[in-house]
Amino acid sequence: MAKFPKIKRMGERAILLEFEPEISLEILEKVLSLKKYLQENSLKETVDITTTYNLLLVSYEYAIEDAYSEVFNLWEDFSRTNISFKIESRLFQVPVCYDENFALDMVEISAAKDLSKKEIIGLHSSEIYTVYFTGFLPGFLYLGGLPQLLHFPRKIHPRQTVQKGAVGIGEKQTGIYPQSSPGGWNIIGNSPVPLFDPEKNPPCEIRPGDRIKFCPVSLEEHREITEEVRKGDFNFNFEEENG
Repeated sequence: MAKFPKIKRMGERAILLEFEPEISLEILEKVLSLKKYLQENSLKETVDITTTYNLLLVSYEYAIEDAYSEVFNLWEDFSRTNISFKIESRLFQVPVCYDENFALDMVEISAAKDLSKKEIIGLHSSEIYTVYFTGFLPGFLYLGGLPQLLHFPRKIHPRQTVQKGAVGIGEKQTGIYPQSSPGGWNIIGNSPVPLFDPEKNPPCEIRPGDRIKFCPVSLEEHREITEEVRKGDFNFNFEEENG
């Protein structure tokens, strides 16, 4: 573990804590453990903490004067504390329909990779993915763990509209579009489950550190789940995991 993260002031009301520039579970453990520690041991002022792969952005309600000393002292205390760096996670079962009605780029990926549709589905649904952070769109999950055989570049010309629930591949990652939007990822399926609902608390039930298992479903099963969601009867299937 790095002794200290780099600390940078970001304007008048925020500071940035930066770990090594890596996408790895080790770095994620550092980021989430530090976030939890800061929240539980509370900084002197009200803050909001946003995380990515290797960064924590600590945003203050008011302009800050001596944030460097405050966070540095907390980090020294954090470093001396016996912390196991284990991620609190849940394993979510997320249904995905890989039917040709949804899999807009399956043929292109199949030809480029010399893999059959069945092989692509098998590879994509066989892994358990880690949620590193949410961003781009509210509820958009950045997932790590895509099999190397499925790594595929983003589109040179993004689509103007990508359907809500579209499951895509972009470079080394896979993810689900929580709402219709422009997008440059390669679409291989669709998930009917809601990933963001502003009426709920929290709006996004899945959080960084959780894990995702994609479960292939038929077109008819996709329609049935969509109807459950419409009626408000859908609940995520997940199980608690030990770190």
